[in-house]
Amino acid sequence: MNSLLLDQSTWDLCLDAAGNIAMASDPYAMAQDVASAIRLFLGEAWYDTALGVPYFDQILGHAPPVSRIKEQFTRAALTVPGVVAATCTLASIAGRQLTGQVRVTDTAGTVLTVAFAGGSTSIGGS
Repeated sequence: MNSLLLDQSTWDLCLDAAGNIAMASDPYAMAQDVASAIRLFLGEAWYDTALGVPYFDQILGHAPPVSRIKEQFTRAALTVPGVVAATCTLASIAGRQLTGQVRVTDTAGTVLTVAFAGGSTSIGGS
């Protein structure tokens, strides 16, 4: 699977060396798609408003239990094609900043880690 490559610091499109829109391929593309799914607000995707995390309804300003946040992030990760398992671990909630990771397994058995801290995301394999 290919996906448009996003800059990790701005979450915007990147250009390749030839000046074209850069593409990401698996396994990085899948991990990036998981990160995008977790960042997506429920109703924000105009082509399928059922996708996304219910940030406004259940998370932001609601002080939900940690289990609800983990469940929503795991559900979001499982919407990505090729992801067969996902586990969310939250490291800390300090003030208004959430830190943790989602480990996903694809159909080939590859395990990828998507880490998040505040508004930033990092992607890696394991």
